[in-house]
Amino acid sequence: MNIRKIEIVPIRDAFRHEALNFTYWLEQNIDALSERLGLQLTVLEREKSVGSFNVDLFCEDETGNTVIVENQLETSDHDHLGKLLTYIVNLEAKTAIWVTTDVRPEHLKVVSWLNETTGADTSFYAVKVEAIRIGDSPFAPLFTVLSGPDKQTRDIGEQKKELAERHILREEFWTGLLERSKTRTSLAANRSPSRSHWLSVATGRSGINYNYLILKDGAGVDLYIDVGNQDKNKAIFDQLHAEREAIEREFGEKLDWRRLDHKRASRVVMSYRNRGNLHEKDKWDELQEVMIDMMIRFDKVFRNRINRIQL
Repeated sequence: MNIRKIEIVPIRDAFRHEALNFTYWLEQNIDALSERLGLQLTVLEREKSVGSFNVDLFCEDETGNTVIVENQLETSDHDHLGKLLTYIVNLEAKTAIWVTTDVRPEHLKVVSWLNETTGADTSFYAVKVEAIRIGDSPFAPLFTVLSGPDKQTRDIGEQKKELAERHILREEFWTGLLERSKTRTSLAANRSPSRSHWLSVATGRSGINYNYLILKDGAGVDLYIDVGNQDKNKAIFDQLHAEREAIEREFGEKLDWRRLDHKRASRVVMSYRNRGNLHEKDKWDELQEVMIDMMIRFDKVFRNRINRIQL
C-alpha cells in the first residue's frame, strides 16, 4: 500500500511573495478558500484601491454582497487588523476574511468579539493558511477556519446587547426614582443610581434591607433578610411572620412571605405587574410614585419591628 504523509513546509517555500505569488494564486483559485468557508466567492478585483491602501481581493458572495480578503503570510499584527476594519467599512462589505499563517490569541479574540457585536448581516473570519505537499508533489495551501460567525456567537452577542440596554434603562429609571423620592422621604437619600434590577435601602439594621425592584414585566419592593447565617435569617423571618396579620392590616395589602427554606436568605415581597415595567417608559412617572409610596409604607410597618428583633 503506497500511502504517503502530508508534509507541512514553510509557507514562503510555496509562495515567496505575498502579493505577487499568494494573492495572485488565490485570485485564480478562490474556490479553495470558498469551500473551507462554505461560501461561494467570486473575485471582482485584485489589489482594489481604498484611498491610499489596497485590499488584496475584492469579491462578492452568492447573494451579491461585497466580501474583502486580506492576506498576511506571517503572524497576525495590528496593522493588518486595522486594514481589515478600514476595508470593510469603506467598501461597505458584509464579510471580511483575514488569511494569515498564524493568528495571535489576542487577534482571534477580537474577531470573535466582532462577530458577537456587529449586526447579523456582517461576518468576520480568521483563517490560518499553511503550505503542504506529499512527497515531491507541487505545494498546496491548507486553509483552517479558526474563527467565524455562528448561531451561538450571534446569540451571545444579542444577549450582551440586550443586557447593555437593560443596564442603561435601569440606571435611567433609578435616577428618576431617586430624584422623585427626595421630595417625599429621606429613605434612599444617599443612594446612587444602580444598573442592577434592585436598589437597596437601609433599614437601620445590618443584613436586613429594603429593596426597590424593577423588572422587564413588573416592579415592586421587598424586605431582604441575610445577616450571613441561615438559621438567624429564618429566626428573623419567623419573628416577623408571627405578626403577619397585624403587619398586613397596617400595610393595607397582602404580602408575599417567602421563607425560602432551601436558601440562606428570606424575603417579604410586594410586587405588581399591572402598573408598568422597565420597558414602558411612558408609565415610569406613575410607577415611581407607586414604588415610593410602597417603600414608605414598608418602612412604616417593618422598621420598629426589625429593631425589636432579638436573636
